[in-house]
Amino acid sequence: MQNKMIHFRDLGRIAYKEAWDYQSELLAGIVARKVQNREVEEGEKVPTDNYLLFCEHPHVYTLGKSGDMANVLLSEAELKEKKIEFFKINRGGDITYHGPGQIVGYPILDLDNFFTDIHKYLRLLEEAIILTLADYGLKGGRIEKATGVWVDVDSEKPRKICAMGIRASRWVTMHGWAFNVNVDMAYFDYIVPCGIVDKGVTSLNRELGVEWVDVGEVKERLLGHFMGLFEAEAISNDKK
Repeated sequence: MQNKMIHFRDLGRIAYKEAWDYQSELLAGIVARKVQNREVEEGEKVPTDNYLLFCEHPHVYTLGKSGDMANVLLSEAELKEKKIEFFKINRGGDITYHGPGQIVGYPILDLDNFFTDIHKYLRLLEEAIILTLADYGLKGGRIEKATGVWVDVDSEKPRKICAMGIRASRWVTMHGWAFNVNVDMAYFDYIVPCGIVDKGVTSLNRELGVEWVDVGEVKERLLGHFMGLFEAEAISNDKK
């Protein structure tokens, strides 16, 4: 009874906490249905839903459950002065920046509908970004023990173009990726991105040497690659 339909919703610019609460609400609903399905006969089971949210956040830093506060280089007062929000959250990974010019993706998937393999799940998220970069003539790659997508992986200083961090409960996922498209890179100077000191960060427009990339086009390409990799069909619905 696998359901490979994915509700796709582009939330536009949304406060980080609002998006986090919305993800949590969707995850809780899926988990509740899974619990109910275990208590009924096979013919009475109801397929679980899947969601993919795209959005963009105002300036915010998020610190994963294994993160180190030392990687935040600003004081609480300085964060307020620069109007940057800060949250400790329940995903894996360290410190990450979200802000205007990113495509943030939050898949809330019941992996029982696809495959129960977190390693494979993360690699497919990375692959969706890598395929999107290839559409723009860029070669994205992976670095062992450094989840996310990088460019110039064989150079002395690779540059991260997409950060990733997830959480899963009963094989239901939340959180996801932050893909730098047209980002003000100065905000990465106030943190040690992902806790990694010997590598850089970059954005799609910087790598292409242009001032601005059409975000709508990037979203369309990324969505297509994501659905293809998960062998899923998107049900578009821009509203909650």
